Amino acid sequence: MGISDSIPVHFSLSSSSSSILDVSTVVAITVFVTLLCACIVIGHLIEENRWANESITALLLGLVAGLVVLLISKGHSSQILTFSEELFFIYLLPPIIFNAGFQVKKKQFFKNISIILMFGIFGTIISFCLITLGVFLLFKRIGVTTLDIKDYLAIGAILSATDSVCTLQVLNQDDTPFLYSAVFGEGVVNDATSIVLFNSVQSLNISNIDGLTALKLLGTFLYLFFSSTALGIAVSYHLHSTDREVAIMMLLAYLSYMVAEVLNLSGILTVFFCGIVMSHYTWHNVTESSRVTTKHGFATISFICETFIFLYVGMDALDVDKWTASEASPLTSVAVSSTLFGLVLVGRAAFVYPLVNIFNCFAKKDSDKIIFKQQFIMWWAGLMRGAVTIALSYNQFSDDSSSESALMITSTIIVVLFSTVVMLLRNAKPTVSDATDSPSLEDLRLLFLENGDPVDEGSNQPVRKRSSLRLLMANPTSTAHYFWRKFDDRFMRPVFGGRGFVPFVPCSPTGAADETS
Repeated sequence: MGISDSIPVHFSLSSSSSSILDVSTVVAITVFVTLLCACIVIGHLIEENRWANESITALLLGLVAGLVVLLISKGHSSQILTFSEELFFIYLLPPIIFNAGFQVKKKQFFKNISIILMFGIFGTIISFCLITLGVFLLFKRIGVTTLDIKDYLAIGAILSATDSVCTLQVLNQDDTPFLYSAVFGEGVVNDATSIVLFNSVQSLNISNIDGLTALKLLGTFLYLFFSSTALGIAVSYHLHSTDREVAIMMLLAYLSYMVAEVLNLSGILTVFFCGIVMSHYTWHNVTESSRVTTKHGFATISFICETFIFLYVGMDALDVDKWTASEASPLTSVAVSSTLFGLVLVGRAAFVYPLVNIFNCFAKKDSDKIIFKQQFIMWWAGLMRGAVTIALSYNQFSDDSSSESALMITSTIIVVLFSTVVMLLRNAKPTVSDATDSPSLEDLRLLFLENGDPVDEGSNQPVRKRSSLRLLMANPTSTAHYFWRKFDDRFMRPVFGGRGFVPFVPCSPTGAADETS
């Protein structure tokens, strides 16, 4: 976030002040730190309230603070911070995504990697196409006529980006591990896909589109996905226990994100997989005090960034300058916002239900199939749009001084506010629990017949051992996981450390988590 150059005179100190600090900077930071403290206190007081949580509290406090500033400035502006999408992606997003990767249940995540990639890649592309087609066909009927093809494509990419931060508030990793890993994992891949699509739209030559454009976009995404993942893993490995290990962990995690951005890769994917690998190897190599410090330190920084994002979105919604620049009637603004949110609803439903049913067709057991109630929760939890959507909207439309570009920004803010407030209600948390849904390596060991060739019941003939290739084709995810665990136990963890290969105290604060992770 960049500090605004214009601050209401009511906040100003006398010009004779000898302070070396900029007054507007001090006032803005003071206001936001105060609001953050208020969010934490109020969130603690309403912790057991089913109708509210800390995210909704931050949004509402942001709206109230924006209204107060608007009144103090006599209707000129409610902004004490100017939104900067670059600083949002540099300072606020990396700690949230890294902590999510650091805390995620890796068994569940990689067990559901197929549905995550299916939703995150193909689902995002389907949503992008439907939203783009929808705004192209409907906006002119509403009266929005000055946007070009590149703007329509950008809107499709912007509104295809789900909010991974909100997913952390809606779903609980312990109560619904399958839903959490599937929806949040999809959100991380979705953010990367949406940003790749958005950047591709920015560099797209509208006058020279051919049949290879889609293949180029696919190739770009695959390159970014695998390169970013490899970079996150590579940076995570190079750490050994030192007296400054906590600082090294934080700096290396942040370094992975920045190096990815310098190389034009996906920083989101890089820092997410960096968090996963650090929790699998690095965290076990540090001292007990460092384990406790990093576990709570990363979570605290992530929590502050999440709260700040919701707080700022609420305050930014009352920026009167944007609403004045849009020059749109209330009816037009409502029509555009309703159209965008309706397309988000349709776009998500268009890929969630068909792709889940395709997934169910290939499921070997009924217990592996995703029931309709879970499908609905996956559709519902992915409807939220957040700060990534606002950041991309600013990037696309803030440089254009036209009224319809301003209308796109205000309409995006309305969609974000409405979807966030409605979806984050405590009663939206799923009542279905899939906590017993955990991967069973015993089933795989039986599949591979590690204990020899047992005799089948009712027959004197031994059961024939199945080949690895046959098992890989029949159970690709489980078989890949099985081979990875064998490779990890034999080669990786003896070298890089990890659970079972470094000493730990079972009764220590991290001992229980270390044994069950």
